[in-house]
Amino acid sequence: MLGWAVTFLVIALIAAALGFGGIAGTSAGIAKILFFIFIVLFVISLIARAVRR
Repeated sequence: MLGWAVTFLVIALIAAALGFGGIAGTSAGIAKILFFIFIVLFVISLIARAVRR
């Protein structure tokens, strides 16, 4: 999931450099959402692992 977030971030940076503002904004928004989902799932995984041990 983190890989997808980085991919969309790179797409956003390239689109912004080429002047495609709408695509850059959308890609950056998707990258943010995926990053926060990754963080939430990572924290849940850490808690589950701590409880199991």
